[in-house]
Amino acid sequence: MKTDASIKKDVLDELAWEKTVDETEIGVEVENGVVTLSGTVDNYYKKMAAEKAAKRVYGVKAVAEDIVVKFGDSYKKTDKEIAKAVVNALEWNISVPKDQIMVKVEDGWVYLTGQVNWDFQRDAAKKAIENILGVKYVSNNITLKQEVKTGDIKNKIVKAFERSADLEAKNIKVDVDGHTVTLKGTVHSLAEKEEAREAAYKAPGVYHVKNELKIEYYPEYA
Repeated sequence: MKTDASIKKDVLDELAWEKTVDETEIGVEVENGVVTLSGTVDNYYKKMAAEKAAKRVYGVKAVAEDIVVKFGDSYKKTDKEIAKAVVNALEWNISVPKDQIMVKVEDGWVYLTGQVNWDFQRDAAKKAIENILGVKYVSNNITLKQEVKTGDIKNKIVKAFERSADLEAKNIKVDVDGHTVTLKGTVHSLAEKEEAREAAYKAPGVYHVKNELKIEYYPEYA
């Protein structure tokens, strides 16, 4: 298994590779495969990009993200200005259903609530506002609501895993209880674990995903 020192080096290299991130702004600490990111950036998108970069690295078991978003005085926006920009961004995004999402802004933190039919609509709402000036954090509390037969859910998820070039479907077990899906088995990275969760959420009728997949790294990284 990779040492903490080698994981830290790979995370730093991945941050340097990520064009949207200035790696000199990010601190990296690793303990037992758990990566802690710290530092200060000037927008929320950079914060999320750094987290995603760390999760792509083999050997990473989890990411604790303590990056702070801080704007200069010339870039400060009021909550009212941010809320207006968020509403406009959601209205212009064709993937986001109109009049189904509520927006609340407090001290630069954006809270999204409401119900949509598909997970991609939920994700689209969050992504549409991540790069808005003044946004420090996005809390996506949008829920899913679909009326489908739960018996079809498992088959659709398994088929989705089989289509994915990055997932080994045979190593993942899918259990369905009503609208809740539980994933068990093994994947090879934290990024794959999250990809499996996202794929499961895209199936019609899935409201909750319990991701119990374990990370089992390739032999060459042992």
